[in-house]
Amino acid sequence: MQVAEAVGRALVESGIDHVFGVVGSGNFHLTNAMVAAGARFVATRHEGGATTAADAYSRTSGRVAAVTVHQGCGLTNAMTGLAEAAKSRTPVVVVAAEVTQPLSNFFVDQDALALAVGAVPIRVGSADSAIADARAAVAVARDERRTVLLNVPLDLQAGEAWAGPSVVGASARPVARPPETDLATLCDALAAAQRPVFVAGRGARGAGPDVARLAEACGALLATSAVARGLFAGDPWSLDVSGGFAPPVVAELIADADLIVGWGCALNMWTMRHGRLIGPGAVVVQVDDDPDAIGAHRPDAVGVVGDVGATARAMIERLTGSRQGYRTPEVEKQIVAQGRWRDVAYEDDSTQDAQGRPERIDPRTLTIALDDLLPAERVVGVDSGNFMGYPSAFLAVPDERGFCFTQAFQSVGLGLATAIGAALAQPERLAVAALGDGGALMGAAELETVVRLGLPMVVVVYDDEAYGAEVHHFGPDGHPLDTVMFPSADFAAIGRGYGFEAVTVRGVDDLREVGRWLAGPRERPLLVDAKVTRAASWWLEEAFRGH
Repeated sequence: MQVAEAVGRALVESGIDHVFGVVGSGNFHLTNAMVAAGARFVATRHEGGATTAADAYSRTSGRVAAVTVHQGCGLTNAMTGLAEAAKSRTPVVVVAAEVTQPLSNFFVDQDALALAVGAVPIRVGSADSAIADARAAVAVARDERRTVLLNVPLDLQAGEAWAGPSVVGASARPVARPPETDLATLCDALAAAQRPVFVAGRGARGAGPDVARLAEACGALLATSAVARGLFAGDPWSLDVSGGFAPPVVAELIADADLIVGWGCALNMWTMRHGRLIGPGAVVVQVDDDPDAIGAHRPDAVGVVGDVGATARAMIERLTGSRQGYRTPEVEKQIVAQGRWRDVAYEDDSTQDAQGRPERIDPRTLTIALDDLLPAERVVGVDSGNFMGYPSAFLAVPDERGFCFTQAFQSVGLGLATAIGAALAQPERLAVAALGDGGALMGAAELETVVRLGLPMVVVVYDDEAYGAEVHHFGPDGHPLDTVMFPSADFAAIGRGYGFEAVTVRGVDDLREVGRWLAGPRERPLLVDAKVTRAASWWLEEAFRGH
């Protein structure tokens, strides 16, 4: 068979079941080969959307996803999504056609582009190695949790490939059990702690029940980083998200801990509020199967090198009896009373016009009302911007696959594609895309993708007619804000133009239309054009500390 067909078939035989992309002449045969081998192809309207959708699909399905792009410009269009996936260690394989002649208009150094953002470049080196190279790309993505760029030179694609043996299924990643000395260290730390807190990150996804069982045995409170939100949903001792999104009571409880254990969690500046959530004298332990991750953000952290689930299970075997630890009646009352942002009292700053009609709705009021309306079985994708704390903190999610947070690169404009990938990975759930006005317009091309795929999605646009983060960061110092403020846009009309049902929301009563859509056949997706007040979100100061 030809190299293009052999590569496409090998990718699917190695475990790829969904391929996202934009097809051009260079990746036409590669894409068709993957479809012929049994993968579902999802055409997006921009390569950036394809890469972000693949990233989200992988995060919320637990499977390796693929992207297919044209040589040169197809890959450069995908670069922001590629950077996000690479920084997040998402197992994605980007299959790119490649020209090797520097005089070609399409020529760029594609390996260098991958390396620049932290992805792993692999090239199909010859017709004889084509199948092995394709298999290697999937293996690196899956086993090392890396984003891989598989370059397939045009001058090789029509060559005759060596077929080689067929691949059956995908290999399982080996489970790393920590050394006994590391387990003893963690055991001693847990035995000495009076107020332990477990903070789980993306490396703990899939191991939530094991970590929760260990927490129960030693009396630890449970929290997650933002990307692992939902891992302990429903647990009465869960603090939800640690860091900038945490309500005051949660921040106080974490800061009072005498032991913080990061489970597959970097404990970075966002999760630990630049270290302020680690109290004086608190012991910090990191459990991670990547030795390089330990101490990267917390040089004082004690390292336990091993798989999160295997480590938690090994610790449960070692422990005898159970301890109250941090799980006291007083702490339980605090969590119940104010452990969620929606339970924290606030002054509603919704506005009315001169005639007393609703003009702009407080984003907290909006999101609490949506949380009550939308079904519990949901998957939420969030864009970046001043608004993002509201859906991230006020919309509950059922588990760790119900929240997709593509924020490692902090790029505006990825939210809609994120929700598309998550919707395809979790088709039994209602997909909710939470966007700011800036991100909605950046990613608007993918509104057509939502309609074409028939996704019964709710797209919520938090429209404050500005890049709100910059308004609130620079405005108090008297800087001119003309460059970051915009005239009103009719997002409801834009949505209808693409084939959405749409509603403009200025007050809570307008959300009745959302209820009608939810009760109906949901034959078309719904866009909620929410005209929100221009308020600074509580987490914004934390965000700008990291600049």
